[in-house]
Amino acid sequence: MFEPESFTIRNAEPADAQGILLCLAEAFEPYHSAYTPEAFADTVLSPATLRDRMATMSILVSLTNQTDDAEITGTIAFSVSGSREPEGHLRGMAVRESWQSTGVAAQLLKHAEEELFALNCSRITLDTTLPLKRAVRFYEKHGYRPSGRTQDFFGMVLIEYFKDRSGGTG
Repeated sequence: MFEPESFTIRNAEPADAQGILLCLAEAFEPYHSAYTPEAFADTVLSPATLRDRMATMSILVSLTNQTDDAEITGTIAFSVSGSREPEGHLRGMAVRESWQSTGVAAQLLKHAEEELFALNCSRITLDTTLPLKRAVRFYEKHGYRPSGRTQDFFGMVLIEYFKDRSGGTG
């Protein structure tokens, strides 16, 4: 297990694009065959779709604390919708294989939640697919519950999870 001091979390910069794409591709490759081609492409992104996401969402990255050649070890995107009752939404969480189960995912999630709650969001949602059972366990461990809402995601079922600011499932 890596120590928390072995990585840093910060806002993504345009120069991080290649590292973010590599992280997404590596993290989701084990599920490639369980996804439709369109759903997989929307999950791992392309340079153009990543630019679009960077323009519409905040993206965090975790990086190794190597002075010479820091590499991106994880990423998560989030946004706020609604002005009367702002709601946060998480998307595109991924951790490189060698950094899974090291605390990177938990710290990325914590940072994103803190930013969303600081923006007065009382609720945070995320969507996941059926093949991502490990991710579902992770989110449930961190207080997320299914909302009962599903939608089509390029021929796959997308399941919404949520967490209220209080940590309850209200």
